[in-house]
Amino acid sequence: MEKVRVRFAPSPTGPLHLGGVRTALYDYLFAKNQGGEFVLRIEDTDTARYVEGAEEYIEEALEWCGIIPDESPKKGGKFAPYRQSERRDIYDRYTEQILKTDYAYIAFDTAEELDAVRAEYEARGDVFSYDNKTRNRLRNSLALSEEEVQKLLDEKTPYVVRFKMPVDRVLNLEDIIRGKSAVNTNTLDDKVLVKNDGMPTYHFANIIDDHEMEITHVIRGEEWLPSLGLHTLLYEAMGWEAPQFAHLSLILKPEGKGKLSKRDGDKFGFPVFPLDFKDPVTGVVSKGYRENGYLPDAFINMVALLGWSPADDKEILSLEEMAKEFDLHKVHKAGARFSKEKAEWFNHQYLQMKSDEELLEMLKSSGLDLSNASDEKLLKVIPLMKERATFPKDIYENGKFFFEAPTSYDEKASKKAWNDETSAILGELAATFESTEFVAETLKQTMHDFAENKGLGMGKVMMPLRLSLVGELKGPDVPDILEIIGKEESIARISNAINNFK
Repeated sequence: MEKVRVRFAPSPTGPLHLGGVRTALYDYLFAKNQGGEFVLRIEDTDTARYVEGAEEYIEEALEWCGIIPDESPKKGGKFAPYRQSERRDIYDRYTEQILKTDYAYIAFDTAEELDAVRAEYEARGDVFSYDNKTRNRLRNSLALSEEEVQKLLDEKTPYVVRFKMPVDRVLNLEDIIRGKSAVNTNTLDDKVLVKNDGMPTYHFANIIDDHEMEITHVIRGEEWLPSLGLHTLLYEAMGWEAPQFAHLSLILKPEGKGKLSKRDGDKFGFPVFPLDFKDPVTGVVSKGYRENGYLPDAFINMVALLGWSPADDKEILSLEEMAKEFDLHKVHKAGARFSKEKAEWFNHQYLQMKSDEELLEMLKSSGLDLSNASDEKLLKVIPLMKERATFPKDIYENGKFFFEAPTSYDEKASKKAWNDETSAILGELAATFESTEFVAETLKQTMHDFAENKGLGMGKVMMPLRLSLVGELKGPDVPDILEIIGKEESIARISNAINNFK
């Protein structure tokens, strides 16, 4: 059997969308599952929509995700170059080849001429299509004489190369995910294969590149399904064996119908790009998962399950485990609905698996001001706070009371925890703390003995004490808080609370 080779071929027209990440991931997982190779190819023939920095962004995003190509523009490989803009001589050769067949022709129609024809059709209530019903009446090599065509060529008249769609043929198509389908060629138009600047369109260039790079399987989004008939015929026209195709369903909005977009992310408060992206023209920054505190392994795990289910409905899988289990036949035909809550759930799960030392490094690189937090103190706080955290920054932000005394007290909590006797009780407890060793176990026993000796329920002691230390009725066990902030600071916070409630 031939070696499996797949490619991810994005256009550098902007940042990599969540759907693009999933396509790249499924390509990668399939290749690794089959012992094959994963290629990154940049399809940059659309110069009008090219965005500066987009190619570098795509490569950095894939690297952060752990989706490392075996061949790419950066890495090179035996089928280089991997940018379409650098493959012009290859395309020119194949343009000459297809024009010698009965599958292509040259067309001299200007945009203005086509607009005029389109307007005529619209005036009659029809829709114009450049196809087998209209091509013989337009300005192309099928309708003009050889002499007229040669004259236009000699005069350097701009032209495009169009595909000559066969008349009334039924194409039997096959898709790994969607199964068999059929399309009549009479419903397809004569697509442009080569633009008037000599550069091929996506349709022709990707066929040539996939053949040249020995791609065996094409995994791409369902938006390319309508092009499957054309692409199948292009392989036939060139006398090449077509790869196998698999078209992925859409990633859907969290609510309502349709494809997930950046607008949905802005509306519901989540990123749709893996990394921050700064628009080189407007300077507007679109938020990314990395900068929002998502872990790459959590992000990739979440993306993988947007349209594919591993055996036994497992949810937490490493990239290696996913590759071992991945099967294109188990990718869902229906669209997968994105859930911000599920994305956060995955991040929480992976956060719990990180060591305290790893989380410390994440906190230090999170952009938070940690000038009041030593590494030693953070390493004591992390194990107490990470269970409640979704993102690394939550550990510090939810545990800020470890580093800063409260300046106010939650009103609802205050009414619940503080009464006329509380100040006296906490004053006596603070005096007891003066001679207590500040270790959690010792403090726990001291507070228990204090409450028992005073004939108080533990709630009468613990609730106001927690309020004094934190400013709210939240946080880990009180003895742990006391030990970490220390004797002097603990007694000072109790004193501040007593003064506040006088």
